[in-house]
Amino acid sequence: MREIIIFRHNLFKISEPFIVQQAQKLRRYKPFYLGRMRYGQPPAGAESLALDDLGPGAYLRIGQQMLSRNPAPYRSLLRGRHPALIHAHFGIEGVYALPLAKRLQIPLVTTFHGFDATLSTAALLSSPAWMNYPLYRRDLAQQGALFLCASSFIRDRVLALGFPEARTRTHYIGVDWRAIAPRDPSEETRTILHVARLADVKGTKYLIRAFGALALKHTDVDLVIIGDGPRRRPLQALAGSLGLEARVHFLGAQAHGEVLAHMRRATMLVLPSVRTITGRVEGLGMVLLEAAATGIPVVASRIGGIPEGVIDKDTGFLVPERDVEALTRRMDDLLSDPARRLRMGAQARALVEQRFDIRRQTEILEDLYDEVLPGAK
Repeated sequence: MREIIIFRHNLFKISEPFIVQQAQKLRRYKPFYLGRMRYGQPPAGAESLALDDLGPGAYLRIGQQMLSRNPAPYRSLLRGRHPALIHAHFGIEGVYALPLAKRLQIPLVTTFHGFDATLSTAALLSSPAWMNYPLYRRDLAQQGALFLCASSFIRDRVLALGFPEARTRTHYIGVDWRAIAPRDPSEETRTILHVARLADVKGTKYLIRAFGALALKHTDVDLVIIGDGPRRRPLQALAGSLGLEARVHFLGAQAHGEVLAHMRRATMLVLPSVRTITGRVEGLGMVLLEAAATGIPVVASRIGGIPEGVIDKDTGFLVPERDVEALTRRMDDLLSDPARRLRMGAQARALVEQRFDIRRQTEILEDLYDEVLPGAK
């Protein structure tokens, strides 16, 4: 079994379970995780290496590596190991993994998830953590072995950035629907669920405003918001200004199991994502697929890769971005029609089983690894 590197600067973030979920489904390749720092625990039995393992001076080395892209600190961690390839998650990681892949003389596979394909160059250059990405993106496009995109929408954006069409593929990560039993209707409570990092791109403020209008008619419904981020305080202030303090519940970041438990109790999941002034757009939204696997309908914006995971009027509703009135109307439609919620939830589950099965998608991923590795088959 060939060993491969799963490369992410910030390992095991609570908001990114999909990276580990995919890697742990590999059967013909053995993953280990490599990055700058750990933000959580690795999965049971998995190995991880991070630059903050290097002892005294680790943070200075991290800062130097962030600026220089020098692969030497990572080579120190990898001493004695002979990985077959590197799979970097996010284009920024691809730019940093490229010198390491070249030094090790192994292929580099990069997955683009969203902001790395949509955020403006000016916004990227304004961040020390991201500024090397636009500067070396052309090198990545020329020298990377394979570029995977979390949706067809993201693939179109990556191609527009100059990546080669022949080596740039749409590849859905998928979800493990077998591990998520469809919820029983008796589990449902009068709650609307929103799961997102609280940043502008998620459109949370439009949901709160729509809920304010909805709450006047549906006095028994609460809004549960799971996630944290830079907009949390302004969003809490908005809920307060609308008199919704008792009905909008900010739970902060939650473990993946807790998120799934809240899904089972929700009438629907709502993700009113928007295009930001910096160009950032939703790549797909893994949470939409997990909601579908649970058997609940979704209300989301018709933007970015979202329409690839939500079929309008079949598995949920799509609305124009920033349209509070349309968002209110569609949430009201679902709240007022239990039979429709049940039907849409079942159809959403069927869609995930057919199109977004993580086991099948990971088998395809392993075939893609085979393509870039000499003598793999």
